[in-house]
Amino acid sequence: MPAFAPSTYDAIILGAGAAGLFCAATAGQRGRRVLLLDHADAPGKKILISGGGRCNFTNIHTQPDRYLSANPHFAKSALGRYSAQDFIDLVDAHGIAWHEKTLGQLFCDGSARQIVAMLLDECDKGAVEIALGHPVRAVSHADGQYHVTYGDRSAAAPALVIATGGPSIPKMGATGFAYDLARQFGLKVVEPRPALVPLTLGGDETLFRSLSGVATEVIARAGKTMFREAALFTHKGLSGPAILQVSSYWRHGDPVGIDFLPDAPAGWLTAAKRNQPRASLRSLLGTMLPDRLAATLGERIGGDARLADTPDKLLQAAEQRLRAWAFHPNGTEGYAKAEVTAGGISTDGLSSQTMEARKVPGLYAIGEAVDVTGWLGGYNFQWAWASGHAAGQAI
Repeated sequence: MPAFAPSTYDAIILGAGAAGLFCAATAGQRGRRVLLLDHADAPGKKILISGGGRCNFTNIHTQPDRYLSANPHFAKSALGRYSAQDFIDLVDAHGIAWHEKTLGQLFCDGSARQIVAMLLDECDKGAVEIALGHPVRAVSHADGQYHVTYGDRSAAAPALVIATGGPSIPKMGATGFAYDLARQFGLKVVEPRPALVPLTLGGDETLFRSLSGVATEVIARAGKTMFREAALFTHKGLSGPAILQVSSYWRHGDPVGIDFLPDAPAGWLTAAKRNQPRASLRSLLGTMLPDRLAATLGERIGGDARLADTPDKLLQAAEQRLRAWAFHPNGTEGYAKAEVTAGGISTDGLSSQTMEARKVPGLYAIGEAVDVTGWLGGYNFQWAWASGHAAGQAI
């Protein structure tokens, strides 16, 4: 074949991450001739760093309401047709040992490398051709074929799948390529933003940075959404699972509310005044919270005054503040620290059944590239598997 003639396939999938690998394996095992392309020199790079290197590969509590999207119903179809249990069955079939951590999160007992190896094995079963280390130079569409130029080669196929993710964690090679390609073909993009990301504090709240390394279980709120998990103070602001969760719902200018004592009953502080009148609020907090945090909060709302000398009205106000302490983040740590990207290719232009663009036949978008963002804890991987499976069954 002359060097200038493109190789032909049934489908070209751009992006060898979780969604792309799973889509390729699904389509390949259906007899489709698949080319899987990635500019990275190795597949599944974000899989390898996930879950502290053990890959939090799904969550047994997966439900559509655990996902953010401009269309909250969009994810239902794909998630309903490829469940967490379906992926668990695949993991089991490959003999990969796993365990459940908190809140339904499943991790490999060993290494995330086992998940990547499993996905590559599934691609092998489908005779998927994988080309790594080849940046895509151009994509066009003519005569019912998508033409992709990569490196010094070209390929053509009637189906093209965008699975290149979002711009979170750019050091892993992440870019906004998916959005550029979507716009090229007339698809709308919901403004992308960092999600599952630490929040930064400024102004008067910089004093909390001195608590860097202190963690405690809280209820964190952004708007009407709340999560009960650990919060962690950092040298830049706030992090930890509870904060990462609410960060996906937080918008610039809005406060984040923290309940520092989620198990304390209403009226506990006035009750303590009767039972321990000589105690101070700071010393009392020291029995309930990490010492440095107790001291900082105590200084802000009561200091060393004895409870007996503090009017009930002030104690009730202090209790209320501890139950809904308002932080005013001045930003996030950005894509560099964001686990995922919220926003992305608008679901309005996609079929929820197949992930195909409604007005651009043969063009599909899956995974993080799409405006579907899961909670922390394996939900985004399950969306990658489910959306990849939906497209892989359709192409």
